Amino acid sequence: MINLNGKLVNTTEATISLNNRGLQYGDAVFETLKISGTKIFFWEDHYFRLMASMRILRMEIPQTFTLEFLEAEILKTIDLEQSKTHRVKLLVWRDAEGKYTPTDNNIGYSVSSEILKVPFYTLNDEPYEVELYKDHYVMSSLLSTLKTTNKVINVVGSIWAKENGYQNCLMLNDKKQVIEALNGNIFLVKDGRIKTPPLTDGCLKGIIRKQILAILTAVPDYIIEEESISPFELQKADEIFITNVITGIQPITKYRKKEYDNTIAKELLGKLNAKARFQ
Repeated sequence: MINLNGKLVNTTEATISLNNRGLQYGDAVFETLKISGTKIFFWEDHYFRLMASMRILRMEIPQTFTLEFLEAEILKTIDLEQSKTHRVKLLVWRDAEGKYTPTDNNIGYSVSSEILKVPFYTLNDEPYEVELYKDHYVMSSLLSTLKTTNKVINVVGSIWAKENGYQNCLMLNDKKQVIEALNGNIFLVKDGRIKTPPLTDGCLKGIIRKQILAILTAVPDYIIEEESISPFELQKADEIFITNVITGIQPITKYRKKEYDNTIAKELLGKLNAKARFQ
């Protein structure tokens, strides 16, 4: 079932207009959620990121769009299978006519889901090789930090990675700094220091990125730095890992001729699972 503006409909019956601005202009934002049973992982962080994104894009936020209302809409969509784990996409678009200039700022929304096999985060020990994606660059701007439907670079980058036998790619901004992977934020470990690019470099304002930063800040054993990452640093690192809300933490095992450890990734994964369970 899909929740389309509050109404549950079968997947095959859910329709939107060809004039939908999310389709026509990428004028939409979304949140990808992981739900175990009836528990939405880090729901408040997702909600407030969505509200901030809508404000930045000057969308009209309905008074009914409260934390509790959207949570109920999400759980209503998966009500028949609450005992399982779901990947849920909450999509919000500007529901208006017009070309580049919309006639108004009202919104529409949908909630869709798919079943996941694993309820919490586990470490993938399979080989995970990456390469730099250099065909196109991400602009280091505020808009790049938002989770919008304008993800063409991620799509063509993913196709390039598949064609060349890589599990993922690392993306560069217009200043040739490494900012993120195709599907998540990145962290680099070197000599006990853990580094991740700042939002000002154009990386996504990731939910798990925020959780990892909070974990690292609370533990004195770790030294965390939000600083730009040069491509030359990648082969000098001890570890590199990717974070997103579905996988949690994905260690990179190889970049070019360099192979990496995953010791810190394993330590952080346990702490991340604890946060997800007891938030």
